[in-house]
Amino acid sequence: MITVDKVTKKYKRKKVLDNISFQIDGGEFVSIVGGSGAGKTTLLHALIAARTIDKGSITVDNYKVNKLSDRKIQEYRRKIGIIFQDFKLLPKKTVFENVAFALEVSGYSKKFVRKRTTDVLKITGLESKRNSFPKALSGGEQQRTAIARALVHAPELLFADEPTGNLDPENAKALAKLLLKINASGTTVILSTHNKEIVDTVRKRVITLDKGKIISDRKRAGYIIRK
Repeated sequence: MITVDKVTKKYKRKKVLDNISFQIDGGEFVSIVGGSGAGKTTLLHALIAARTIDKGSITVDNYKVNKLSDRKIQEYRRKIGIIFQDFKLLPKKTVFENVAFALEVSGYSKKFVRKRTTDVLKITGLESKRNSFPKALSGGEQQRTAIARALVHAPELLFADEPTGNLDPENAKALAKLLLKINASGTTVILSTHNKEIVDTVRKRVITLDKGKIISDRKRAGYIIRK
């Protein structure tokens, strides 16, 4: 369960988030949409404890996200998956090594790391690319590697921040289908995007922001911004 309660964030007196509230249940797929400057990236960063808020509260399960200490933030982030637009892959590591590294730094055994990484590469369709380096991958393959890395900890909650920003329409649609597959396995997915095609493909709950306010919250919807 995610609860956002009367959250406000200002930059130089301008309200980027303006007293917004909503709840997301476990297992939901929610797209957060809006034009440039709507506040969706700020909201997502607040949800992953990467940005502070000025007023209100954000609760994810038992975590009061806006009140976490640095140590608790690291604990919280180990329980969630995060996908960024720019992939953030390590260029001198292979696909397998990029995904495995997320487990290795957490101290898991080599046997567990090898099995879990192999399983996640299967889920994301990257088995044949396990020994490839990022520079040899297409944009879609790089994004799937980033998704595999986010999934390797088996998170119950996955955040995706503009994940199709560097993808062509075909790869964007493939990504949408992969996110739906992940959601069908029980993972809650929160997608921040301005990509109409991916939202229309997913057709799940859509929260639309405009100038920091929620202007609509619709179930099984496509991408529509009402003025």
